[in-house]
Amino acid sequence: MGTPSASLPGGTWALGDLTVTRFGYGAMQLAGPWVMGPPADREGALAVLREAVSLGITHIDTADAYGPHITNQLIREALHPYSDSLHIVTKVGATRDEEGGWPPARKPEELRRAVAENLENLGLDTLDVVNLRLGDARGTVPGSLAEAFGALVDLQRQGLIRHLGVSNATAQQVAEARSIAPIVCVQNLYNLAHRHDDDLIDELAEQGIAYVPFFPLGGFSPLQSSALEAVATRLHATPMSVALAWLLRRAPNILLIPGTSSVAHLRENAAGAGLSLSDADLAELDKIGR
Repeated sequence: MGTPSASLPGGTWALGDLTVTRFGYGAMQLAGPWVMGPPADREGALAVLREAVSLGITHIDTADAYGPHITNQLIREALHPYSDSLHIVTKVGATRDEEGGWPPARKPEELRRAVAENLENLGLDTLDVVNLRLGDARGTVPGSLAEAFGALVDLQRQGLIRHLGVSNATAQQVAEARSIAPIVCVQNLYNLAHRHDDDLIDELAEQGIAYVPFFPLGGFSPLQSSALEAVATRLHATPMSVALAWLLRRAPNILLIPGTSSVAHLRENAAGAGLSLSDADLAELDKIGR
């Protein structure tokens, strides 16, 4: 259980000294509506996590703000004690308010508390990878990350964090983080329709740094959706399958973390991401975000 499967699309990637499957799982949808509170079907949520590991997925993305705390507690209940090959990537830098918002929490004391809560709820002594979440719910926000990222570097030196990354970051913030300490991944909004990070992805690939797109299918206009639908129809596939397969072909350092609360949908995503796209398919899809 937890051994990378040859049937998973994309193979593997190294996050520092950690080997993860390029096809991973994002646990955000396991919490209740608006990522608040417990899931309506707790046993179903646990089943999805166990199925992810049974499929050979070794990269699970989460955050203690999901729920809050709920998703990490579900991961611990379903999968602890963890296989040596399973690696959990989490995020800090935002919390939740009573209205379901995501206010920033990037002061050093807030980050120390967030790391401690992730460790406790996941049942770990060391977190494999911690991403510093920047910006806000609307997207990236320019500005220095030095104080916040420096606080995480201190926790890394204490042995509480193995590797660092950034999320919702501008290219300038990625460069600033790298000037302070090594990073193993960047997690940003990116998909067929949102191609603003194309240059950053290529730069990171050259440096051996992973790029993890979130919301891999969202945000298509009617025209763009029609173009995606046309390719999907021709290939007898779903638009999600085509979008995931395109991401895996886009660059070798792209890691996928599609989320779902359904075992059937998880299996469908894993199979669909392995869809074979021809050069003509790729050329047609590439026009969507240009």
